[in-house]
Amino acid sequence: MALKGLKKAARRLSRPVRFGRGAPDTAILPYRGYGTAELFHVTGRVFRQPTFGAHLPSDARRWYLDLLRRFLRRGLGDCELVATCLGTEQRIRTDRYGYFDLQLSPARPPPDDRLWHRVDVTLIEDGRPRHSAYAEVYVPPPASRFVVVSDIDDTVVLTGVGNALAMMWRLFVQNARARTAFPGVSALYRGLHGPDHNPILYVSRGPWSLYEVLGEFFEINDIPVGPILFLRDWGLTLQHPLPRRARDHKLALIRQMLKVYDSLPALLIGDSGQHDPEMYARIVAEHPGRVMAVYIRDVSHSADRDTEMAELSAALDAAGSELVVARNSLAFARHAAANGWLSAEALREVAADAFARPAPE
Repeated sequence: MALKGLKKAARRLSRPVRFGRGAPDTAILPYRGYGTAELFHVTGRVFRQPTFGAHLPSDARRWYLDLLRRFLRRGLGDCELVATCLGTEQRIRTDRYGYFDLQLSPARPPPDDRLWHRVDVTLIEDGRPRHSAYAEVYVPPPASRFVVVSDIDDTVVLTGVGNALAMMWRLFVQNARARTAFPGVSALYRGLHGPDHNPILYVSRGPWSLYEVLGEFFEINDIPVGPILFLRDWGLTLQHPLPRRARDHKLALIRQMLKVYDSLPALLIGDSGQHDPEMYARIVAEHPGRVMAVYIRDVSHSADRDTEMAELSAALDAAGSELVVARNSLAFARHAAANGWLSAEALREVAADAFARPAPE
């Protein structure tokens, strides 16, 4: 069974990305973006990987060759890219790891009959376009009432960050269908997104290699996908076998998103397992009156942590926000419904799902 699990992990880690047009060893991989009618934000990566065995049909490929190709993948630093969208063209370059961070101001207003807008990205080599791909950028409509910023691990999906071995197994071995969403999460997030299409943005310290698996998980569980921009480069190589430290990664992302949607109040959702409550309390202190509430899923089962939550609750109350700590999504849904952020129908859907199945262990 262990060998079978390792093979599954290897296949998932080596799953090919959606390549842009061009040579099979070079890829432009833009991630979903977010923004406003005035400014689009898109990140992505340009990389190259070996092509040995790639010509074989999928049923004849050896999983270890796919894994080896992915492991030998390297980002292409200092590459020139041209991004075009709605009459605007902008040139950018990748960083040393092949990542790019694009901020583009459309010359024409985005069409108001859609929420997702296309940004074309082309790789320029020797002064000529060589490869191309496109990103989709979410722009909320004027009717949006608030923005939701949510953690993923042990908030939306069971990960078990307190148990390193279990966490790594769930991160890299389980596929999207085997991952477990907490009861009521799907209905809660659909309700918060609502008919007003409130933007939902997800943050995580997880690696970019999980991007497609998590996207599939969201679709399977009918959770509003949103711009999945939460991930980071773990930088795993033979020379650096452990993830790079990124202590303030999530904090910086949240600050950026609140700046982009500066006209919208915010709802923050996380869990008690790591540092989400403390980080969110810092956000509340930096943005007085901006954060409507902080929802924390209690996964720690610790008396000391309960004491810390009580202290943070008092601090958030003093800053004009509110902390709700609970082990199930229904408590969050009831609070949101009482404040007019969730419809009565959505509340019933959360309750039905929460009572229909037990919470994951």
